[in-house]
Parts: sequence; C-alpha cells; structure tokens
Amino acid sequence: MTVTITLDLPEEPLLSLKTRPDDFARELPLLAAVKLYELGRLSSGRAAQLAGMSRVEFLLILGRYQVSPFQLDAGSLAEDVANA
Repeated sequence: MTVTITLDLPEEPLLSLKTRPDDFARELPLLAAVKLYELGRLSSGRAAQLAGMSRVEFLLILGRYQVSPFQLDAGSLAEDVANA
C-alpha cells in the first residue's frame, strides 16, 4: 500500500536548487529517508523502503550525504570495543 502526500512549496527554493518540481519530487523521499535515518527515527531497512531502494543501496548512498551508516554514539561504540 502507498500513501499520496501533496506539498505546496514556494517556487524560489526550487529555482535556487536549479531543479524542476518533478525532479525534486523524485528526490524528496530519499532526502527524507536519509535525514530520518540520521536522526534515528527510521531503521536502515525502513529508510530504504521510504527511499524506494534496497537496504544495501541505501547504505551505500549515505556517504553522498555525509551520513554514517553506523548509528552508534561514542558511549555505545566504546562499550562494543570493550566487549570485543
């Protein structure tokens, strides 16, 4: 099942991005998925689903947006190293 969402956006940001509305509409789910993953609100699998791609593709694309595929904070990482 899919859900349709309609957004009213000002034209100026799209002009600044030098993108057409249909191109931006195709990119927006990926941008949302990356940010929601970065914030820890979606798992990589669900974010990939939102972006319309496989989990592996999604994880590989994260670097383009300077987002790490590893969602551990410093404390969790230190704990994992100590337990290794």
